[in-house]
Amino acid sequence: MKIIVAITGASGAIYARQALEVLTQHPDVERIALILSDHAADVMQAEGVSLSTSERIECFDNGDMWASVASGSARWDAMVVIPASMGTVARVASGISRSLIERAADVMLKERRPLIMVVRESPYSLIHLRNMTALTEAGAIILPASPSFYFNPTTIEELCLPTTLRALELAGLSVVHREWGE
Repeated sequence: MKIIVAITGASGAIYARQALEVLTQHPDVERIALILSDHAADVMQAEGVSLSTSERIECFDNGDMWASVASGSARWDAMVVIPASMGTVARVASGISRSLIERAADVMLKERRPLIMVVRESPYSLIHLRNMTALTEAGAIILPASPSFYFNPTTIEELCLPTTLRALELAGLSVVHREWGE
């Protein structure tokens, strides 16, 4: 599987870190394209989150519109925007592709490939809801970063991991996670 991971400036960089850790260890993942928005690094630093490295991860500059992820002919299998800021959601929902993240998301939609938007905002305004509706109607999956408490998490890692794994599962990756009632 070839998967694109985009990190925006929304709070919740832990989700991105966990996603990359799972992806780099997964036997079905051959290549990971990583794109950070202009503010993602600032948020990661503020939250004390650093990303793992791997030979499977290829980093792309968010301004590089010549990158392979900007073209449907490159055949990336899925894209996860984790976390997804409401600004990114709005621009993708409006068809605005001023950055590589936005263009790659647009490619996923036009090629009818999985686009998972792990949104991080609360509360939602009517504009947010309309943008998420537009993306859903276009084929994206909106996955709010709303942790599950029924597994009785005792650490922030345990609290966030089910959402991270669900995002990867929705992208088409087979992952092992606890299910309801376990």
